[in-house]
Amino acid sequence: MSPGYLAKRLALIVYTLFVVSLVVFAITQVLPADAAVMLLGENATPDALAAIRDKLGLDQPVWQQYARWLGGVVQGDLGVSLRTGQPVAPVMLEALSRSLLLALLSIGLMLMLAVPLGILAAIRRGRLADLVVSIVSYVGVSLPEFVTATMIVLLLADWLKLLPATGYVPLTENFWDGLAHLVLPMLTVSVILIAHVSRMVRSELVDVMHTDYVRAARLKGLSRRTVLFRHALPNALLPTITIVALDVGYLLGGIIVVEEIFALPGIGRHLIVAIQARDLPSIQAGALIMAATYSVVNFLADLAYAWIDKRIQYG
Repeated sequence: MSPGYLAKRLALIVYTLFVVSLVVFAITQVLPADAAVMLLGENATPDALAAIRDKLGLDQPVWQQYARWLGGVVQGDLGVSLRTGQPVAPVMLEALSRSLLLALLSIGLMLMLAVPLGILAAIRRGRLADLVVSIVSYVGVSLPEFVTATMIVLLLADWLKLLPATGYVPLTENFWDGLAHLVLPMLTVSVILIAHVSRMVRSELVDVMHTDYVRAARLKGLSRRTVLFRHALPNALLPTITIVALDVGYLLGGIIVVEEIFALPGIGRHLIVAIQARDLPSIQAGALIMAATYSVVNFLADLAYAWIDKRIQYG
């Protein structure tokens, strides 16, 4: 992968985030909320409201407000929360770390289950194993997150009483208790991911197993296991990387619902609270951070492509 390509991709990420910042700032400007009223309350005097608007620069033209906000973002200053009066950046980044932990655990569980299930369905094509995997995949894709979450909570938390239904405990305080609180949201998020990826692995592996180079490997006398794992599977997994990267978009959207259901204080739940409270700086920061995360993940997916398949050269 050439340095020129890396520079172009990084420049594209910066451009994308600039466009996102414009859109997010424009949307927050038309929301029915007055930051000065949010800070001082509806009973504040006109003089007090005028003073706070002057202090925050809310009486300036919109383009000047955007330039000031963007300048702060470049320096790592995402503003001050209108709800708490605290800097937004530390709170949002801490919330992002919780969401990323849930996302990484969910992706790890998904890969441990989806890839073997996809392989099993491919090598048992048309048999019972293939039918079972297909049915499970269709059901997983069809169920909304809140339905999946409700079923998992009823089964594992209410009936079997194996795990806590809601709440969050930092892993640094109590590792096993914190992990127990993450299991149910992790399972909820993983269900749809497993359904997506297992179907993709099956479909791609079936196609790859009928290619000329796989037939040639068989004619050379290589074992079925060697042909499968050394020649077929690496090529079948390339489209899977794209699906996983695109599923990050689902994670960033769907994880909001999951975090709200399980009372997990991730960035999705913080963004919901910010929207409900009309906390404009927090809304802007949350949307921008989520867009940056999605852009970086897609960039890493391209790097993974080149690492797995040496034939791919980005110039």
